[in-house]
Amino acid sequence: MNVRIHPHLVEFIEEQIRKGRYASPDDVVNSALQHLSTHIEFPPEDIEDLKRELEIGLEELDRGQTVPWDPEELWSEVERLHAERAKVDGKKAG
Repeated sequence: MNVRIHPHLVEFIEEQIRKGRYASPDDVVNSALQHLSTHIEFPPEDIEDLKRELEIGLEELDRGQTVPWDPEELWSEVERLHAERAKVDGKKAG
């Protein structure tokens, strides 16, 4: 695979290597693509929703509002919600 990189990005890559953040251009590009992949998979709005939910959970924990939980039951709920979301996303695409 051959990829053309804009000159200002080549300069950025070289700067990252000079600063010791990465060992090679391959490392810079692979890291950038990994970040992009994560960003696409977990958009900022999803991450913000998760942060809000975690904050609520931590506040409840601080108040002693805990309940027993079953990891398998939790996993089933996650799978159910994921399937619902996939169905909704599929309708949006269609």
